[in-house]
Amino acid sequence: MKKILIFLIFGLLMASSIKAQQSEYMVFDFIKVENDQIFDYIEFKDLMEKVYRQALNDKKIKGWDFWSLQSGADQTAFQYIMITYYDDPVKMMNGMDESTLMDYTKIAYPHLSDAQVANMFANALAIKDTPMRLYMKEIVSTDDNFQMKPGVLASFDLMKAYEGKFDQYENAEMEVFRPIHQNRIEQGMMGHWSFLRTALPLGSEAKSTHLTMNMFKDYMQFFNAQAYEDLNQTAEQQKAVNEGLNSRDQKWVYLATLENVVR
Repeated sequence: MKKILIFLIFGLLMASSIKAQQSEYMVFDFIKVENDQIFDYIEFKDLMEKVYRQALNDKKIKGWDFWSLQSGADQTAFQYIMITYYDDPVKMMNGMDESTLMDYTKIAYPHLSDAQVANMFANALAIKDTPMRLYMKEIVSTDDNFQMKPGVLASFDLMKAYEGKFDQYENAEMEVFRPIHQNRIEQGMMGHWSFLRTALPLGSEAKSTHLTMNMFKDYMQFFNAQAYEDLNQTAEQQKAVNEGLNSRDQKWVYLATLENVVR
């Protein structure tokens, strides 16, 4: 009996360890490019897809997305969102610096000289700005087999939990809103949903504390989801939804289209 108990405890610890290892960490770069230089930057980011694939093959990252904004709070502030995925918070904080990217560029494009690679990055840095960067950890997501491919739509909803209601808001997303999104996915009205907590920046002046990612395979699915209303909710369920909504401020919603993806 004692041996069985030991094995059970060991199994639980292993399951907990595996679950921790599966946590996903993401860096969101909100990118601004001057209108007269957009075509130059589009050419550069298309080249970078192959570079990030080298980083994925080397297990430096878990994935990379490049999104074009369709709408948002202020599209003059930025037009693109770049997301880099990591399986470890230390890897996330170390990130993909310019030197590392240049090394992978030389592997992806062996015909380019060191001078050509350096010039390519210098030009890219000159035409873009990153007015906002968020470091985030995924807290929970839906169970689905959503396929990330160019043309997919997503809304990025930046939230700020009200002071004193941080835990209440997180519990609402996990226990109230996640089942709602899971139900929509099972009805074919949504592709994927995930809930993330901001790791940096922190503090009362931070613009957001959390973010939800809502993904759709196309505009038809997106608009069907907007029109959907669950008329079968009980009064108790509606109360839980309202309490969850009242525990946070929805700062901005950005609708974006996936242009490049590395998985």
